[in-house]
Amino acid sequence: MKFRELNLAVFERPEGVNRVLWQPRLDHWYNVNKKLGTLPDTYKDKTLLEIYDDLDCSPRPYNYFNSLLLIHEGPDVKCTSWENEDYSYTKWETPLGTSSQKAKKTEYGCSLYLEEFPIKTIKDIEVWEYILRERTVEFDYERFEECQELIGDRAEPTIFLPRIPLQRLFIDYIGFENTIYFLHDYPARIEGFIRIIEVTDNKIYDVVKKSPIRIINFGDNIDSNMGSISLFETYILPYYRRRSRELKQAGKFTHAHWDGNVKLYLKYALETELNGIEALTPLPQGDMTLEEMKQALGEKMVLLDGIPATFFLPHTPLSELIDTTRRILEMFLPHLILGISDEIPPIGEIERVRLVSEIAANY
Repeated sequence: MKFRELNLAVFERPEGVNRVLWQPRLDHWYNVNKKLGTLPDTYKDKTLLEIYDDLDCSPRPYNYFNSLLLIHEGPDVKCTSWENEDYSYTKWETPLGTSSQKAKKTEYGCSLYLEEFPIKTIKDIEVWEYILRERTVEFDYERFEECQELIGDRAEPTIFLPRIPLQRLFIDYIGFENTIYFLHDYPARIEGFIRIIEVTDNKIYDVVKKSPIRIINFGDNIDSNMGSISLFETYILPYYRRRSRELKQAGKFTHAHWDGNVKLYLKYALETELNGIEALTPLPQGDMTLEEMKQALGEKMVLLDGIPATFFLPHTPLSELIDTTRRILEMFLPHLILGISDEIPPIGEIERVRLVSEIAANY
């Protein structure tokens, strides 16, 4: 099988999988080292896809297909963005008021995190409800064909969706601490806002269901340190169930990004009705064992990734990487898309990726 065919087969017909799909995420490693001029000499003039080809592994192609989901602001919403060396700024002007955010550039400008969230007070929610209601969504079919030709047989087209509502409050709109305070102080108002997010997200899901992309990721960055069992059961589990069923009826396969300490949530994995979980991270980097991960996913769910990112750092003995890789293959195949949980760090040794390629090819 070509990588693309294999990528889809893991979800669609795992009984027919006849080789290991090794799909590490190298984007951040590549972007940082390219900017610093520290790419290995053999890769200095190569594109990221050419590096994947040289290493004999498959890309997880979110960054190529995510741009196809076009979200447009409403006619009465003016969105302005600008940046300097250290920060990126965005401002929304609406008939109901103004909202703004400030994001800190990190890793030599190759990543961002919000220092100032767009919703700062409970009154700002009204502005964001207006923004969400006025947005429209479309899929760029012409660009899809171009991206599909670019990726070729390297991987099946995949996108990730905006985070589920609670995670969006934590990470994109309000911030973790203020969300918890707001849930305590204004529960009815926050629950109403969550419902507005769900309803306005229907515009996104309607477009995605009609699109030719078959593998859909909930890019949620779930971590049990950012939520209790009660929050998970109330706001996360029901949403996964509903959206998973909806997407499956449209012929899609779903998985979610759980890249933190999630041992507390593992018992709910099958109940989500997702097809797989991405980025589960075992010890010593995460908080769970491979055995606990296997027990949670069983023979029905796909594990995407599984090798701790720390195993690609120079100080980790190669024997640990080799032994863990083989254990993952033995435990999870054929319900497995082998990868790094969740990315190789910029100072990671890229030849370790090649080593895993050799293990996968000879397994």
